Amino acid sequence: MTQQEMYSLICRSKTAFLGYTDESGKQNIRTVFSTFHKGIGVHLISTNTSSAHVQSLLKNGNACLYFADTSTFEALCLFGRAVVHFDREYKEMLWHPQDIRYYPGGVEDEDYCVVEFIAESGRFYSGSAENYKGDVTGEEIEAFSAGRTFTDHRAE
Repeated sequence: MTQQEMYSLICRSKTAFLGYTDESGKQNIRTVFSTFHKGIGVHLISTNTSSAHVQSLLKNGNACLYFADTSTFEALCLFGRAVVHFDREYKEMLWHPQDIRYYPGGVEDEDYCVVEFIAESGRFYSGSAENYKGDVTGEEIEAFSAGRTFTDHRAE
């Protein structure tokens, strides 16, 4: 799977699976909407500040983000870290008018935050590629993502 194919998979995936470790050391996975991407290396997720995954990520930012397309048997698991943002810049970037039903206080709602996932490496699987599985290094991720800006893939 090429890096461009990885990016295509990420862009067409409206949801992803966020893996993290909770305070008691148990592994957890949450389905999240992940539509804002800067290449394959940085991803933004809007979510509730009060959620268990945010509270855990504030204490331990080690995480993984998994994108999959079961119709083509393609998947990409990115390993890295998550940073929780409460500043208006990130919140405005991801804000959508329909979000008011989840965050009645708007962009400044105390229960609204943004998780930034920063990939450090990854592993891919592809049912149609000649190289059907393999690794992607942090250097490859960084090179592919260099110079890119965040792109919103909600409308696609």
